[in-house]
Amino acid sequence: MEHLILWSNIPFGEGFGFNGNILETNILNLGVVLGIVVSLGGDTLRSLLENRKQTISNNLQQAEKRAQEAKERLAQAKSQLETAQRKAVEIRQQGNITAEKEKKDSANKKKEEIARLTDKKEETLRVEEQKAVSKVYQQLVKRVIDEAKKRLETQLDSTSHASIINFQIVLLAKYKPR
Repeated sequence: MEHLILWSNIPFGEGFGFNGNILETNILNLGVVLGIVVSLGGDTLRSLLENRKQTISNNLQQAEKRAQEAKERLAQAKSQLETAQRKAVEIRQQGNITAEKEKKDSANKKKEEIARLTDKKEETLRVEEQKAVSKVYQQLVKRVIDEAKKRLETQLDSTSHASIINFQIVLLAKYKPR
């Protein structure tokens, strides 16, 4: 406690002088420097801190604004995605309906074509049958005429000649082409 100096024990005028204690000197110097810095640079420091605070506040507001815009764009993108998905479902359903309709139309066209070809076949068969019957009829008539000529040439008597002609006429009369 001997090193502690009480200010009340120091006579007036003896308190100033060279102090060899570095710690006390540094504290006094630091206090003086801080006092000068605060008094001279306090306004500048306050202004810099206020500018920094304002810049940070502006940056936060801009970040919040960009975040809000990003949320809105995300909501729009989600809405567009949902709309696109609904459209895709509608298109898929419409495609299925169209495919089913095309399938039915194709089946109906096939049935119609088969019916048309069947009718054409039937008609062709009837025409060919009529041609064949006509040809057979012509051959039969020719044969009857040839047979009649042959018998006539062999000099049949008039009774046999008349009976053969009558018989052939009856056969021709009974024959009905289809």
